[in-house]
Amino acid sequence: EVQLVESGGGLVQAGGSLRLSCAASGFSFGDYAIGWFRQVPGKEREGVSCIRSSDGNTYYGDFVKGRFTISSDTAKNTVYLQMNSLKPEDTAKYYCATYGGPPFSIPTSRVLDYDHWGQGTQVTVSS
Repeated sequence: EVQLVESGGGLVQAGGSLRLSCAASGFSFGDYAIGWFRQVPGKEREGVSCIRSSDGNTYYGDFVKGRFTISSDTAKNTVYLQMNSLKPEDTAKYYCATYGGPPFSIPTSRVLDYDHWGQGTQVTVSS
């Protein structure tokens, strides 16, 4: 059974940093990309970043480029999202998910292309 468990969220002041973790199990970790998404109540879930652990290929949404860094540790089956220079508009619930395409395929940032999701972790940035 595929399981994804996010952690690392919390309350931080604007300009601060957080590191989110996504611990994965139940599948061959290096074969599939994992993405981070975020959602604010009343708005659609949006893609933040994703990584294909097999070669380190990454994607970032324009709104986080230069501030967030995604990485993976294949020994720990964990994907991280380092978030720096946080802004109040980064406040959201953050989710990780596995890409539903074929193994080793290039991931997209579309929510519908991801098929297993964690429960999410709340990030709140105060001004």
